[in-house]
Amino acid sequence: MNIAGKKVLVTGADGFIGSHLVEHLIDCGAQVKAFVYYNSFNSWGWLDTFPKETLAKIEVFSGDVRDPNGVFTAMEGCDIVFHLAALIAIPYSYHSPDSYVDTNIRGTLNIIQAAKRLNIERVLVTSTSEVYGTAQFVPITESHPKQGQSPYSASKIGADVMADSFYRSFGLPVTLVRPFNTYGPRQSARAVIPTIITQLLNKEPIIRLGDITPTRDLVYVKDTAKGFVKIAENDSLIGHEVNIATQQEISVGDLAQLLIDLIHPTSKIETDNDRIRPKNSEVFRLLGSAEKLFEHTQWKPNIALKDGLTETIEWFSKAENLARYKHDIYNI
Repeated sequence: MNIAGKKVLVTGADGFIGSHLVEHLIDCGAQVKAFVYYNSFNSWGWLDTFPKETLAKIEVFSGDVRDPNGVFTAMEGCDIVFHLAALIAIPYSYHSPDSYVDTNIRGTLNIIQAAKRLNIERVLVTSTSEVYGTAQFVPITESHPKQGQSPYSASKIGADVMADSFYRSFGLPVTLVRPFNTYGPRQSARAVIPTIITQLLNKEPIIRLGDITPTRDLVYVKDTAKGFVKIAENDSLIGHEVNIATQQEISVGDLAQLLIDLIHPTSKIETDNDRIRPKNSEVFRLLGSAEKLFEHTQWKPNIALKDGLTETIEWFSKAENLARYKHDIYNI
């Protein structure tokens, strides 16, 4: 399948990965419909920062994935759906798990039920590497056991299984896309890289972090967006779970020190106990295999970690971007 000319819906288009995916889909020649979260401010999230000429190419739909009627209306006339809308903050899931079930599981169910009724050609449901929990073997392949080490990851496992059941029960053309730790411009303040960068750009002498021993497989957001499109264009991946990973890992501590060296070399790292996850909830190692994705699509990451971090720092360094982040509080 060639995505050029296809009518494509992106849920979560107002968010970090979603907004980058919208840009890439436009570059690929798709007709993009952006599903954004309805709010009284009429905010379209990161889409509001797009140039007018780019926004003119996007059809924006305001709604809520928890509402099946709105979801069905948004999906009418579409060929492909990229479902990215989700609650993703792990600490917030500790005290508000109900909202994660409603948004991540019920929201996904609304998407796949509408897709079944509307005979959508392809449905890509966004999973997360957090469903694997701490690695039992590396690199982590798609056959790795799932471990719900937080209410967030448990809700995503539930959503994944629900989507897979629609493939098995009804032949719905679903693919579970599983990005590892995506980073880059526009990332949420609750993620570790924005947490570090914003403190450093504000010249904080002490950088407050949680546990710095866990390792992560970091994928630059533009590579992640390209991976989504490669998967959508490859029908052989229908019914599959597919990782998007670099097959490289770095500890949070080494990552923080790299950013310190690049931005504010005199800063030091200090442990903030409020940021430490419960022991059995922390995912200590994530190192993904991208062999399946490469085998089917020839995708591989194009942006090296240091280059991606440099681009990310440049974006955050702009005053209008940095002002959006409250660097002096713990964003859960």
